[in-house]
Amino acid sequence: MSMSRGPASRTGPEHQPGGAVLDPMGDPTRALARLGRSWTWLLGSAVVTLVPGVLVLVWPEATLHALAVLIGLYLLVTGAFRFVAVFAREGHERLPGLLLAVLYVLAGVLCLRNPLQTIAALSLIVGAVWLVSGVLTLYTALAAQNLPHRGVVLGTAVLAIVAGIVVLALPAESARALTLLLGLWLVLLGLAEVVVAFAWRAALRRTHRTGPHTPVPPA
Repeated sequence: MSMSRGPASRTGPEHQPGGAVLDPMGDPTRALARLGRSWTWLLGSAVVTLVPGVLVLVWPEATLHALAVLIGLYLLVTGAFRFVAVFAREGHERLPGLLLAVLYVLAGVLCLRNPLQTIAALSLIVGAVWLVSGVLTLYTALAAQNLPHRGVVLGTAVLAIVAGIVVLALPAESARALTLLLGLWLVLLGLAEVVVAFAWRAALRRTHRTGPHTPVPPA
């Protein structure tokens, strides 16, 4: 939390680094919207994707049970990040993000509820989530107005679509092969999301310099 540099009144909202603002007296929806607009929140979502990918790649001998649990936790936490990000968008633009958040949570529950499922089932769940996620992100990137760094968001959407298609079309024949495939795509998607987070930070800083116009946060 950043400290105030002057004797300003304490009745106003409190700003945090990265564009997040905490307003203890405000309603929860506005607080979630401010949090969802923070570039650090986007970066946290990217780390949630990147870390499991790195763990999977450095632990290729992981059992199918361990892989299902790790992927399930990744999907649940990512769903929570996506849910908060929904509040940063306008009302008519929230539906794709809300559907995506629900999809991640349901997929995470499926992975954790039956972690001893087959390789094919786990591939189907993850591949479907990435494919739908990429399609919804692509739609948002094309339809949203005032979206900064649209090309970066489009690239992330295309990467998610390709990842989903690859996992669905090329089912792994062993737990080790599935582990390496999922780990690779998680790292690639996580790095792409890191780029989106820093692009959003640049957009927020440019907005603070040029005026009160608020850009649309990335999907």
